[in-house]
Amino acid sequence: MVLVLGVAGAVLLGLLAGGGGVGVPCAGLALGAAAVAAWAGSRGQWPGTAWTPWLALLLAGAALLGDLARADDTRCRQAAAARSVFEGVIDLSPAAPGERAVAQVSFGHCEVRASLIVARGSAPPGARVRIAGDASASPRGILVRNASVARIGGASWRVEQRARAAAALDALFGPHAPMARALVVADTRDLDQALKDRFADSGLIHAISISGLHVAIIAQALGVLFGVLRAPPTAAAVSGLLATVAYVVGLGAPPPAVRAAVMLGIPMVAKVLQRPVSKWAAVAWGALLPLALDPLTALDIGYQLSVGGMAGLICAGAWAKRVVPAHWEGWRGTIARELATGVAVAVLTAPLSAWHVGRLSVVAPVTNLLASPLLSALQPALFLSLALSPIAWAATSAAAGTSVLLAGFDWIARIGASVPHAAVVVSPGVGGAVATGVAVTALGAACLAPWVARRALSVAVAALAWAVWAPILVRRPLTELHVFDVGQGDALGIRTRRGRWILVDAGPGGPSGDAGRAVLVPALRRLGGRVEALVLTHPDLDHVGGAATLIRTFAPVVLLEPGFPGTSDAYRDALVAAAAVGTQWRAARTGDSLVVDEVTLKVLAPDDDLVAGAAGPNDASVVVQVHVGEIRWLLTGDAEAAEEQWLAERFGAALESDVYKVGHHGSTTSSTEPLLRFTRPRLAVVSVGARNRYGHPARAVLSALARQGVVVLRTDRLGPVVVRTDGLRLEAEGGGERLEVPGRPAAK
Repeated sequence: MVLVLGVAGAVLLGLLAGGGGVGVPCAGLALGAAAVAAWAGSRGQWPGTAWTPWLALLLAGAALLGDLARADDTRCRQAAAARSVFEGVIDLSPAAPGERAVAQVSFGHCEVRASLIVARGSAPPGARVRIAGDASASPRGILVRNASVARIGGASWRVEQRARAAAALDALFGPHAPMARALVVADTRDLDQALKDRFADSGLIHAISISGLHVAIIAQALGVLFGVLRAPPTAAAVSGLLATVAYVVGLGAPPPAVRAAVMLGIPMVAKVLQRPVSKWAAVAWGALLPLALDPLTALDIGYQLSVGGMAGLICAGAWAKRVVPAHWEGWRGTIARELATGVAVAVLTAPLSAWHVGRLSVVAPVTNLLASPLLSALQPALFLSLALSPIAWAATSAAAGTSVLLAGFDWIARIGASVPHAAVVVSPGVGGAVATGVAVTALGAACLAPWVARRALSVAVAALAWAVWAPILVRRPLTELHVFDVGQGDALGIRTRRGRWILVDAGPGGPSGDAGRAVLVPALRRLGGRVEALVLTHPDLDHVGGAATLIRTFAPVVLLEPGFPGTSDAYRDALVAAAAVGTQWRAARTGDSLVVDEVTLKVLAPDDDLVAGAAGPNDASVVVQVHVGEIRWLLTGDAEAAEEQWLAERFGAALESDVYKVGHHGSTTSSTEPLLRFTRPRLAVVSVGARNRYGHPARAVLSALARQGVVVLRTDRLGPVVVRTDGLRLEAEGGGERLEVPGRPAAK
């Protein structure tokens, strides 16, 4: 059992490292560890661990495999973005003109998720279609605008079955249908963000997507049913296994349900065969089998919650047996054991919640205690309502009672989220995530094996201390300006030498997705550090689309924005989120400044007159000049000609800057002659989407920069761009290449 668990752990850790972009360093460390372990074993210094070097080699191989899978996924998305015609299968929502649909498209060995803005044609869920349109890469696949859809084949039974189940749930549950679909067919796309937030704050986010818990509830309910029918143990086990398989197939075999069924099916098969099996072996096999089909499954939050949740339940059960007195019977013992289990599971899955959701729920043990019996009744009731859907009157009656349970489940989340300080906002980097992972592994060992509890607790305390203090103690030699690749939009981040961040804009939202959730949150967590300030240059959607997500996830100390009245939902959501997490709002005005470590951010525009007289949000963009030693960065948002003329007249030669973030993505409305004459940049960066419909950056703007001898870096060609400085020199990195930025061109 230990060896099986070790193999599963080595494979999973390796794929996480490779999928996270650190596969080569991880493989190098693992190979070094394998060599040391082999040498120590040959000298008899590590008796009983002959398999240790093999596990280290397996870890190295899995890390390299994860790296290759990640690189292949990137190549497939880039190749898809260069195409205009695809073949694929429509997902759960039907494709219709004017609607947004999702399809899985394939070509060669590639399979890519495509979001479609449908202009012509239609197709039902599961149908095989030919898609033509304007494609561009997005973090989760590709976005196809102006899509023409033509059906070319029959429906996939899996997608068709899931779509049929989803349609039945929509008809039965009305306003509760999105949650019912999430719990039954693993379709979470229509869950609104407010619902997700309250379930995250209350510690119940794991309960609104299918995991081992939901399939286990169905299997347990079937076991109770067969027990009532007095079925023999073997017949009950076989019937339970077949019924669980039928349940998963009946849902259209969504991957989370398949994973959970594998984990639960192994003990059922062992029981039928009358063979002993370890719970850990079942978890290990259940974790390994999905990875054989797709190594990047290891990065999926549903997969991680399934595996982590099942492991947490095993550890929590062992701990609860020790801490709850055996003589406590009845309701007192039940409540004590459930509470102990809830606390243990909440602690052991905390790193996953911190990494994926950006918060830790303080009330999770209590809310899980209250929700557990409700969910145990809710899941079978949902399945029964779906099974009865061919009989209208019976399904309606069952759904009426189930709707009460759904409302109660949501009510528990509302009450839990409304408790003051119910959740703590966190933003761990890779180092912090690894350290907390080590800590909870040690705590799990302490739960299972009391004889090693003292040493395990020492390891846990040391790992947690490192997670807390390392970001404070570690200093970076250079200050960095990150220009994130968010497509046609702006999102920049200034990272100080102490790892603290000032973010400027938050990327787009809308049909292409939330850049905050898809790009910025993962990048900032990987890089690590606290967000001190968020500057929104103006309320257009391509600059504030991801702002609410960033604010809810990182709770910056201050929010600076021009105070120009914006009407987009994303802008309002950002202001509401700032008020909810206690972020201080300030209207950015000429003369304001912000100091974070060695970085000084000075607001050049707008002033009150500019805001009052602006014809639109671009004319009141926040313009900031960032000072790091002798180096200056000028960030202009979408400021256009009128505001640039105002800046030139107001500041003149004081605008001189080493780095210029090209205004309005390189539009001809910006980067005018007066601004460039005074700025005299050495380096210009353009945040722009590949093959965008606006023709950005304009040839005239690029020519004007070339005449001044300015080095130009573009995100549509290089991906993310990073500019680094020690306060005297400049270097830049993009597209895998580094360059020293040449000295300032002579004035003309």
